[in-house]
Amino acid sequence: MKPPIIPCSYDEWKHCITVLCRIPLTPRYVDARIATLADPRDYGTQRFIETWGEAHLDNVRGWFNQARAELAAGGIA
Repeated sequence: MKPPIIPCSYDEWKHCITVLCRIPLTPRYVDARIATLADPRDYGTQRFIETWGEAHLDNVRGWFNQARAELAAGGIA
């Protein structure tokens, strides 16, 4: 079995989301994920922390915020 892919940069994370998982980074999706990951009471957020840890959660939150900024600037295809 292959080890899980854990992105270490925004570009790696974006590739995982948009190419490997085939999830478009739309404003609606990005905003929903930012809101969910900001809620420590959310079950999905709790599971994320249990699985990947707080440090990776901080990275992912930052990457979603970076994606939001790209979208606002007219980026992300």
